[in-house]
Amino acid sequence: MELTPQETVTKHEQILRYIGALAVGSKISVRKIAKDVGVSEGTAYRAIKDAEASGLVATKERIGTVRIEPKARNNIDKLTFAEVVNIVDGAVLGGAEGLDKTLGKFVIGAMQLEAMVKYIDAGSLLIVGNRERAHATALELGAGVLITGGFGASPAVRKQADELALPIISSSYDTFTVASLINRAIYDRLIKKKILLVEDIMTPSSETDMLKGHMTVSDWNATVERTGHSRFPVVDDYHRLIGMVTSKDVVGASPGERIDKVMTKNPITVGARTSVASAAHMMVWEGIEQLPVTDSARKLLGIISRQDVLKGMQFIQKQPQIGETIEDLILASFEEEREADGRIAFRGTITPQMTSSFGTVSEGVLTTLMSQASFRAIKLVKKGDLVLDSMSTFFLKPLQIDNEIVIRPQLIELSRKFGKVDVEVHHGASLVAKAILTAQLIDQM
Repeated sequence: MELTPQETVTKHEQILRYIGALAVGSKISVRKIAKDVGVSEGTAYRAIKDAEASGLVATKERIGTVRIEPKARNNIDKLTFAEVVNIVDGAVLGGAEGLDKTLGKFVIGAMQLEAMVKYIDAGSLLIVGNRERAHATALELGAGVLITGGFGASPAVRKQADELALPIISSSYDTFTVASLINRAIYDRLIKKKILLVEDIMTPSSETDMLKGHMTVSDWNATVERTGHSRFPVVDDYHRLIGMVTSKDVVGASPGERIDKVMTKNPITVGARTSVASAAHMMVWEGIEQLPVTDSARKLLGIISRQDVLKGMQFIQKQPQIGETIEDLILASFEEEREADGRIAFRGTITPQMTSSFGTVSEGVLTTLMSQASFRAIKLVKKGDLVLDSMSTFFLKPLQIDNEIVIRPQLIELSRKFGKVDVEVHHGASLVAKAILTAQLIDQM
C-alpha cells in the first residue's frame, strides 16, 4: 500500500485503508494482513474487529471473514438471505454463493403451485414445506427457498440452487414461526431506520475547518476571518483529536502562542453511531454548541453543531411513522382527556402485556407512562423536543390486569431550558403512584 510523502497515518488506519481497498468478497485473515501491512497480528486483529463494527467486513459460516459492501441506512429495512439463515436458525442446503443477495419479500407457499407462481418473482423467498416441485419452480423464477419443518431438498434441487446461486435453506421451525421471525426482524429494522444517528447529520472531516496543535493564535485569527466561525477542533499529525479552541481560549494570548497551549484539552466527543437525541442531551447538559465526532482511536470523523441537531430532529419528526417503539405502543392504549379544572389526564387499562410474571403492572411500564404523560403536559405549553433529565418516584402500589388508571401530570415549573412536572397515577379513589421529573428542553431555533 502506497502513501503520499505528506501523509502520516497510524498502523490502525493503514490496515483499515488496506481492507477498504480490497475487492468485495475477498477473504481476510489476521496473519495475511499482518504480513502485507507489516504489523503485529494483535494490531491486525483489532483493526479487523473495528472494520467489522463499521460494516467493511463480515464473518460468515464455513467461509470466514470477507470484505463486504457497507449497507446504506436507507436499505436498513432489507434483509439478506444470510441474515434469514441466522434469524430462523437454518442450514444452507445449496446456493451459498447467493447468501449476500437482498430479500425483497417472502411468500408463504400454502396454495396450489399454479396459484403460487403468481406471487413469486426474482429476489423473493418462498417459505414452503416438503414440496419438491415448488422448490424447483421457485428457483427457476429467481427466488430463494426456505423449507420449514426440518425437511431437506433433493440432490437435483440442491444442484439447481448452486448453479443459479440462489440459496435453499432448511429450518426446523414451522411456517407460521418462520414468517413471524422474519416479519419481526423487518419491523425492528424499520424502527432503527427511524432513529437518526450522528453520522446522518454530521459535517465530515473533509469539510471541517480544523487546526493543528503546533499552529499559533495568529493562525486561529486567520481561520476565523476566512470562515466566519470561532470554534475549531485541534488535531495532531495523525488526525487524532487533541482539543477544541474557541474565542474564550485565546483571549489575552499573544499571536505567537501555540494552539495546544491555550486549547481546551480532552473535549467531550460522540461516536458516529450515537443517536442524535443522545447528542442533543449532551449538548444541552454541558452547555456546548459544537461536538467533535471521533472513532475508537479518537480520529476526527467530523463535527456536529447545535443547529445541525435541531434541524435533524425537526426533519425526523416530519417523516411518516414507521415501526412503533415500546413507548409508542404503551401510550397508544390510553386516551387523552380534559378534567373539570382544565388539566390534561390520560385514562387507560392495564393490559396483560404491561404486567410482570406476578400479574402486576411492570414498574418500567408505569414509569414510562408517567414520563410520556409529563412530556405531553410540557408540550402543550412549550413546543420543542424533550429529553428526560431526572425522575424521582415516591411510591408504586401494585396494579392488576384490567385495572383502569388515570394519569394526571401537573406542570409546576417551566423555564427556557427545563420543565418540572408532578405526576400522579390514580386507580379509582386511590393514589397508586407519584413522581416528580425534570426534562431538558431543546429550543427549535
